[in-house]
Amino acid sequence: MEFGFDRAKGSNLLEHGMISVSVQNVVKRFGETVALKSVSVEVKPGELFFLLGPSGCGKTTLLRSIAGFYIPEEGSIAFGDENVTRLPPYKRNTGMMFQSYALWPHMTVAENVAFGLEQRKISKPDIRKRVAEALESVHMGAYGERKPNQLSGGQQQRIALARALVIRPRCLLLDEPLSNLDAKLRLEMRTEIRRVCKEFKLTTIYVTHDQKEALSIADRMAVLDMGNILQVGSPQEVYRRPNSRFVADFIGETNFVAGEVVRAEGGFVLVKTAIGELNGVPPNASVTYSPGQKVTLSLRPECFRLETMAADENCFAGKIGDAIYYGEIAQYAFVPKGAAEHPLKIFELNPRFIGVDRTEGLYAYIEPEDVVVLPE
Repeated sequence: MEFGFDRAKGSNLLEHGMISVSVQNVVKRFGETVALKSVSVEVKPGELFFLLGPSGCGKTTLLRSIAGFYIPEEGSIAFGDENVTRLPPYKRNTGMMFQSYALWPHMTVAENVAFGLEQRKISKPDIRKRVAEALESVHMGAYGERKPNQLSGGQQQRIALARALVIRPRCLLLDEPLSNLDAKLRLEMRTEIRRVCKEFKLTTIYVTHDQKEALSIADRMAVLDMGNILQVGSPQEVYRRPNSRFVADFIGETNFVAGEVVRAEGGFVLVKTAIGELNGVPPNASVTYSPGQKVTLSLRPECFRLETMAADENCFAGKIGDAIYYGEIAQYAFVPKGAAEHPLKIFELNPRFIGVDRTEGLYAYIEPEDVVVLPE
């Protein structure tokens, strides 16, 4: 069969309006193991929402509960105003995209994409139109007659995305979809998935353990660990204002410095540490501190600035120990004066100090807004 689609006539890929997804106090057990511990999260209509965390944290269990493959012991799941908690998967009308491409090798690309429509007893003319439309949406319109083994990994992943889109899902669910691709293809497909989701205003829930993947294309994300959601926010919020040591350590790189609160006023917290006093900020307005309280500071390596003159605050003397040069950036082990047992990882963009003898007269400075004060 040949499939054609006139893009100029517009796309009717999705019949449904955007929906929200609401998860309320969901508990899921497997024997004695509690995989989800009263999890609640709200996904907005048309949002690209990431579930992020290490292996075994519960992110895939949550996705499969939303899809209907698992039924929770407690709590509820709603698509818009409809409670779907106990609805079987085929009645939820979600599109799924898995880690494996799961394409039928004996079928053509077009036949693979059409499979879900045939199961739904859609008429043949409609199937032809919708398959062409779906393939065109992922820039694979010319590949309908090929077999999956004639395609690259990235092309196969586009076909898997077209197959998920063609059923006109209310919600698109993606489970580690790019983990089998090489680094270059992962970058390409990140952009492609975001383009498709936004073009067709799809409410999308995306599971990954790859922080860069989440930071680069998510609207918002939830970080999970041991069946709990630890933090929800935009990529910038979660990265710049982690609310716990686990989140700060999992999302990107950071330095942890133990300290004790000297004072807290005007939205800032002054903390006494082994490398000197540092002024910082709490992760959010609801977190408050008192003098004498033990805390941990999170200091991102790229937030430091190296200077040859001291600043008035948040500045300490030291020297560069080990240094690794990457061209556009250098990674230093900065040894604070009088605190050699507390070296700090510092990144310098467009490095000035690589290969220069800086054993004396060097200072590291960090803005108070980049010093995140975490509960101990």
